[in-house]
Amino acid sequence: MNVDDLFAAYSGTSVPGASVVVIRDGQVVVRRAYGMADLERRSAATPETDYRLASVSKQFTATAIMLLAKDGKLRFDQSIADFLPELPPATRAVTIRHLLNHTSGLVDYEDLIPETRTAQLADRDVLALVASKDSLYFPAGTQYRYSNSGYVLLGMIVARASGMPLPAFLRAGIFTPLGMTATVMHVEGSDTVPHRGYGYSPRGGSFVQTDQSVTSATLGDGGIYSNVDDLARWDQALERNTLVDSATMRLATTPPQLPAGAATEYGFGWFIDQYRGLKRWRHTGETSGFRNAILRFPDRRLTIVILTNRSSGEPQAIAERIADRLLFR
Repeated sequence: MNVDDLFAAYSGTSVPGASVVVIRDGQVVVRRAYGMADLERRSAATPETDYRLASVSKQFTATAIMLLAKDGKLRFDQSIADFLPELPPATRAVTIRHLLNHTSGLVDYEDLIPETRTAQLADRDVLALVASKDSLYFPAGTQYRYSNSGYVLLGMIVARASGMPLPAFLRAGIFTPLGMTATVMHVEGSDTVPHRGYGYSPRGGSFVQTDQSVTSATLGDGGIYSNVDDLARWDQALERNTLVDSATMRLATTPPQLPAGAATEYGFGWFIDQYRGLKRWRHTGETSGFRNAILRFPDRRLTIVILTNRSSGEPQAIAERIADRLLFR
């Protein structure tokens, strides 16, 4: 299958790139890369290039929670106060399930960062910001509101429930067992990203490096680097229920029923919706210098992953065009 026409904007030696993998019926049918992983060093993007996943990371944080639930280290309906006693009284009714589903009502930490701050936030800084507001946007479990705060706190709950730092838990519990040797939850100064792509943004007709921002060092909401080869391995683990049993995966891919007709399409780390009548799992990731998308059509055994190192472009729309060619022609 040829998809080169869809990546024309990513092709060449002077623009940030993209890597793509398409898995159909358990087989890789497209594995390509375009453009550059590092403009300054003139390094071309390849399928081995590691991109910052941004919010595509959330499915791994959610899986870590599911693994700990399987081991009896926590319960989905357990109060987050059992693990994060620093939080104020208004959060007492918030459960781990609410964090997973984005129905917690927690205040967005991004809105609480002082305008004068230039140092990157660590997870403990996010906890302190969230703890500084003894209020919620709405009572837990009544509405949906996407929350990076919730997934940073989930990462901290993984660490406290397991006794291991989140990056180490993910490596031992997910990445190593699945052979995802290029994948890392990145902490600057304590690990290396094997074939690192750097992030860029368009400016004045060219691209400038915008690889990091003040929120780029938080973990559970978006801290993973990976490549399309490792995400193909991840896709096979999802298809085979390698890490989590099918009953738990059904729970993870079933959005909750909310009261009073409130709508949500979010399970545990995945948006679950319909695309042209087919059930779809999807997630995008957007952060300083990166835009990514993963689409899964489980009933048709089709998965499309597109990773890019620029803050412009629409990788999900490109992935949908690939799906159109494979499923609807």
